[in-house]
Amino acid sequence: MLKKILIANRGEIAVRVIRTAREMGIATVAVYSELDRNALHVRLADEAFALGGQTAAESYLNTEAILDAIRKCGADGVHPGYGFFSENADFARAITDMGVAFIGPPPEAIVEMGDKVSSRKAALRGGAPIVPGTTEFVTSAKEITDFGNEFGWPIAIKAAFGGGGRGMKVVQSADQVQEAMDSAQRESKAFFGRDEIYVERYLTWPRHIEVQLVGDKHGNVVWVSTRDCSAQRRHQKLIEEAPAPGLPDGMEEAMGAAAVKAAKAVGYYNAGTVEFIYQDDDFFFLEMNTRLQVEHPVTEVITGIDLVEWQIRVASGEKLPMTQKQVAALRNGHGIEVRINAENPTAGKFLPSPGTITKLTTPDGFGTRFDGGYEAGDTVSQYYDNLVGKLIVWGKDRATAIARTIRALEEMVIEGVHTTIPADLAILRHPDFSAVTHSTKWVEETLDLSKLVSSAGGGEAPEDGLIERSTTVEVNGKRFDVKMWVPEFTAGVAKKSKKPTRGSGSSGGALATGDVAAPMQGTIVKVNVEVGQTVAVGDSIVVLEAMKMENQITAEKAGKIAKINVKAGDTVGSGDVLAVIE
Repeated sequence: MLKKILIANRGEIAVRVIRTAREMGIATVAVYSELDRNALHVRLADEAFALGGQTAAESYLNTEAILDAIRKCGADGVHPGYGFFSENADFARAITDMGVAFIGPPPEAIVEMGDKVSSRKAALRGGAPIVPGTTEFVTSAKEITDFGNEFGWPIAIKAAFGGGGRGMKVVQSADQVQEAMDSAQRESKAFFGRDEIYVERYLTWPRHIEVQLVGDKHGNVVWVSTRDCSAQRRHQKLIEEAPAPGLPDGMEEAMGAAAVKAAKAVGYYNAGTVEFIYQDDDFFFLEMNTRLQVEHPVTEVITGIDLVEWQIRVASGEKLPMTQKQVAALRNGHGIEVRINAENPTAGKFLPSPGTITKLTTPDGFGTRFDGGYEAGDTVSQYYDNLVGKLIVWGKDRATAIARTIRALEEMVIEGVHTTIPADLAILRHPDFSAVTHSTKWVEETLDLSKLVSSAGGGEAPEDGLIERSTTVEVNGKRFDVKMWVPEFTAGVAKKSKKPTRGSGSSGGALATGDVAAPMQGTIVKVNVEVGQTVAVGDSIVVLEAMKMENQITAEKAGKIAKINVKAGDTVGSGDVLAVIE
């Protein structure tokens, strides 16, 4: 059994691994960037080593800094978490070359399955049907256009070494190809360190269903459960559930068997997930994530299996503790996981919302679990993924699980940043979700969030100069919690000056003065206009990257570009004027 594990990650997943390792009597080592010097995962670990830098590339993607930390601490195992180096074969080889156990699959499997093109070939060897697409990388806009013309639009440009919707762009027509290709490659490079892409047909109303599996080094592989992850925005999951509901008899078992065959085709061991697209009672292999996934806890709550513990035991050379039949006998009830992201869902825009969490109250109660990476006082940085934590709920059946999840979300309080909770509640309360008639496109194409208004709470100041205050009053002996919008000053206190900011629901754009302001802090990756150029309402002015996602900052006023204040690479704050329209 491993004695000391270094977690080459941050946030919620680092906390998750630390907790299981400590329960197993294994010492833990955290690594951290300058911004994460006092982060929760650092506070919980037995030891911690500085990587330096602020951005992911300067810290958590700095191979030499991490290898140096491993040498200094004497760890005999490394858990990569998800994202960062979790699906990087070179990193896995560097770890094993040091004589240290990599708590993940063999590098060869990462190469074949981590590359979404070769994984499609492996799936075919294993007998799983694949979505029509390229089996080689695409390197030009012409190749993509030719594919779209042959198979029909829309198509999906996808990061070959990515996952979680990062580096994926849906293209509706040939004239969008070049811009979408460039954006997909930029996002992929920023998040995964690689920018290879491929193309596949984009199905019209699919569900996203995946199979959690675990294999050992002795040739045993079991599938643990299916999960439905169809409630998504920007091709990233909001709500996941296990098992996948509403499947025809035998479909779940067929998917599980196909997933195991695909894994065995590449000699896979440790935890992994095979993702399928399901539509019209057919399923197609999508990709394999050669790592532990964000949504793994929803499988844990219906089986009682600690998947991180299994990962560690497999990495230590142990056999799987259960057979396929024994695992199947464990499945009980229904689980739902809700990702709590620091995003502003006002009007369905889901804008990144970095900042300091001023208050965090998590729910409790029967069948309720919260896996978090932050506490009150911690800061969600623009430089990293915006996952604050995950609410995981168990119920004896799906209806109970939905009701319990709604109750738990209503109890949760997060202030200082906007979160996706209001949108999560809208999804869970919708009859389409209850009836399992939603798809991966449902949130963005059908769910009406146009009137949704989010508040970061804690005295957030809108443009009208009022701030939100909450208080408690009693009327005839009955207690009421009251929310009020009051002027941003009190008697005898001068009003603070405040830099103009955009309204919480805007995607950025022109103010009444013609200023185009940044709706959140981030980095400019592209300027789409020139001084003197005429723009219309809705035209893209700049592309702003925040929390590893690209956001189009658009014009809300027609006119001529009089001034441009930024260039690619500039870091801007919320409310900074990017350009001026006259």
